[in-house]
Amino acid sequence: MEEDQVDKKYARFVLALFAMIIVAVMYVEGMLTPSLPSIAEGFNITVDQVSLVLSTYLLTGVALSPVVGKLADLYGKKKMMSIVMLLYAGAVSVTGFSPNFTFMVVSRAVQGIGLTIMPLGMAIVREEFPRNMVPKAQALISGMFGVGFAVSLPLGSFISDYYGWRMTYHTAIPFIVILAILTIWKVRESKYRRPDVKVDYVGAIALGVPLALIVLAMSEGSSWGWHSLLFLGMAITGIVLLIPMFFYEKHYYNHGGEAIFDMKLLSKRNVLIANIALTISGLGMYLSMQALSYRFETPTPYGFGFSILETGVSMVAFAAGMIIFSIVTGKLISKTGVKPLAIAGSFVTAVGFLLLSASPGLAMTLADEVIIGSGMAIMNASIINLLVLSVEARDMGLATSMNSTFRYIGSSIGAPIAGTVLSLYTVMDVVHTATGKIIFSFPDSTAFRYAFTIGAMSFVIAGFVVLFSREVLGRRNEIVKTSKVLPVKE
Repeated sequence: MEEDQVDKKYARFVLALFAMIIVAVMYVEGMLTPSLPSIAEGFNITVDQVSLVLSTYLLTGVALSPVVGKLADLYGKKKMMSIVMLLYAGAVSVTGFSPNFTFMVVSRAVQGIGLTIMPLGMAIVREEFPRNMVPKAQALISGMFGVGFAVSLPLGSFISDYYGWRMTYHTAIPFIVILAILTIWKVRESKYRRPDVKVDYVGAIALGVPLALIVLAMSEGSSWGWHSLLFLGMAITGIVLLIPMFFYEKHYYNHGGEAIFDMKLLSKRNVLIANIALTISGLGMYLSMQALSYRFETPTPYGFGFSILETGVSMVAFAAGMIIFSIVTGKLISKTGVKPLAIAGSFVTAVGFLLLSASPGLAMTLADEVIIGSGMAIMNASIINLLVLSVEARDMGLATSMNSTFRYIGSSIGAPIAGTVLSLYTVMDVVHTATGKIIFSFPDSTAFRYAFTIGAMSFVIAGFVVLFSREVLGRRNEIVKTSKVLPVKE
């Protein structure tokens, strides 16, 4: 799309709308984390059971992402975005009124479709904006994760502490509903649609089921036990079921169909590298940020002994780094190119986690958070641009959705690794009360050092992977493109 064909007023509105949607979704999901203890108490369930509130959301989101992305390519990205927003708004509206825990888990499963919102938004931006505006737009959308993160933790903690976890949902309802209405009313339909193509529903089920089993097993492994038959059986079954899925999708594609798991798309160098890099970095990010949250709440001298609300406020430094450097990345990326910034972002993040592994005081910990948030903003915005600028418009929905699936799989693996590391190295504390003694167990300095070091190494590996990508932006890339088009003068 050429720049003079773009309605810039509409483009700015779409960008602002998608940014607000990302912030709202991040608020809804982020606010839930500090509310888990009160949810468990309210429904009279165990800590292990309440973790289903998080895992079911991730479960359906990972399974549905490639399906929704493919349907968006076939029938229109605005249409699918509207359907997703309506379903998400409905689920958010009823969750706060859950009469029992089963109802809440089901409504959270429906909410999982919210994980498809960001890739759909990025696909629409790629189609509606001229190429030279896409990097800035994608960087801004990525930065909105930091804004949502900054809002959700402290505000969610405050509302949950004083008004109960149900009120956190009630406060989100009007915003989500309004954003859903604006999406339906104002966003234009995609110009790239192929309604004549048959949807690979069998492939969708063949892909969704094993992914769901693997993610559920990894999410609940710490609760079930890593050596339990339930964990091992579910994880192994999920992995084994991927084998016939690969053969079926290859057969489907070879006979003229468009597979839901598009191995031809994944075989493109930049697509494969973007997926691998975000899987690895997603693992490291989730592992390390979970460890950081524990460090804030762990009693001194191994942690800072903060409350949930104080922890939420302390994490704002991380969000601030993301917000600032997502804007900076948007301004620089067209000039510097994707690869230099993606590699720089990965190594900056790694340095931040290595500094955290040295167990610094509070002031340095907050400074390290800013470094980590800055590096993540640079890396995420760069890799998203690497992906969307390497894929044809007809495959944009599937490409961005598959990328989200890989990212969430990495996150689902990072969480249990964090739990394992933090539980391996612990100290005991005994508190004597009138009724007897209570023994507390919490991570020690060694646990945090290993967790942050693993996170740092994951980002180093992700940066190394990006080295093998092909540049899609920057002055050098433009010179190469121009030299292929203009005739050479004698």
